[in-house]
Amino acid sequence: MEMRTRKALGCFLLLGYVAIYSLLAASLGVALSPLIPTWAQLVFYAIAGIVWIFPLKPLFAWMNRGS
Repeated sequence: MEMRTRKALGCFLLLGYVAIYSLLAASLGVALSPLIPTWAQLVFYAIAGIVWIFPLKPLFAWMNRGS
């Protein structure tokens, strides 16, 4: 597959993943908000804001692989 095609496909996959991840993280955060204190909510959103990038490492490697 040509690198340009891989990067275009990877961008669409990235956008889809980020949309789904953000909806799930926000839904979980809202569901947990009455159950946990404010400081724990802050920790949850901080972790959720960082963790999303780790599963994307293989996608970025695939997008940047030479032909």
